[in-house]
Amino acid sequence: MALATRLAQLGWDVSLHERDPDLRMFGSGIWLWENGLKSLKIIGAFDRTVARARPVREWRIEDGQGRLLMSKSLVGRDRLLLPPRADLYEALIERANAFGVEVHTSSSASAVRPDGVLVMESGEERSADLVVVADGANSRLRENLLATSWIDYGVEGGFRLLIDHREGDPTEVITEWWSGNFRAMFNPCTDGSDYIYLGGPVTEPRAREVPVDPNFWSERFPVARDMLQRVDNASRWDRLVNVRIHKWSEGKVAIVGDAAHAMPPNLGQSANMAFTNAMALAMQVDGGTDIPSSLRNWEARQRPLTDHVQRWSYLYQWVLGRWPERGESLRSDLVRTIASMPWFDSGLLRGARHIPDGYDSSMD
Repeated sequence: MALATRLAQLGWDVSLHERDPDLRMFGSGIWLWENGLKSLKIIGAFDRTVARARPVREWRIEDGQGRLLMSKSLVGRDRLLLPPRADLYEALIERANAFGVEVHTSSSASAVRPDGVLVMESGEERSADLVVVADGANSRLRENLLATSWIDYGVEGGFRLLIDHREGDPTEVITEWWSGNFRAMFNPCTDGSDYIYLGGPVTEPRAREVPVDPNFWSERFPVARDMLQRVDNASRWDRLVNVRIHKWSEGKVAIVGDAAHAMPPNLGQSANMAFTNAMALAMQVDGGTDIPSSLRNWEARQRPLTDHVQRWSYLYQWVLGRWPERGESLRSDLVRTIASMPWFDSGLLRGARHIPDGYDSSMD
């Protein structure tokens, strides 16, 4: 949606095909770092997206008993806002409509060809100067290009939920608790609701039990018991996945978002990097006559940063999800030590600090 909007903003005629009957409005919160926020400013979706979002001032990681492992100040270039996902989607839909993006729902593609042909399930073939594949981590269109390198389904799955905000709840601090290979995260979201993430090993049945069992999670994280007891039983469990591909494009076809670089949400950068890469893609192909060459240049410029963010997210997942529970004390000592080092700060937030193509300070 963001890429379609940006291309239409630059004067392209854009058709967007959504396989579901409706544009989805998944109802948890979402981390929007400075690179994502600047991307939204480029397409004019910033104000509506963040109208209800709380500004976050600190990101803390604590153990299950509330002892501090890491603290990051989130101000200036490290700004982070946390709106509901539905607010982001509504803003993107509004901007797509404003720029004349032609949206087709209940419209599913079965194949894509490098010469710029999208084959619909109906058998219809649609030709374009540029075709963009954005059908998620398990992309079947990506496989038409034999682009997949590997998919790691990882060891963790999780729930993303909203709870009612109560007086006395934190309003500016994200707190992430680690207990063995489990984690719970509290995220201030709006005046009326907050975002909770609950993650645990896929091998533990109670950690993926639907509906969520608040008592199970409260036993793991007694310091967050009051919040966890408010978890709504209406919930969805997702397995965390990491996707690497050989190439981001072939011919006139580009691959974006989770189809290109799905990553565990440990740094809150999955959507933000998708926005950043979408802005760069639009700028790279706009005005160019050789789309395949433009797409190769786009990957050469953007992929090193995306690969870096993905590696750090994967390493984060390894330290949390694969560390032996009997060595939890050693892990805590290690995290406390490296979290204070400048190279760690630079690596952790490199993606968040990136300025997307097409942004300038007049947009502030």
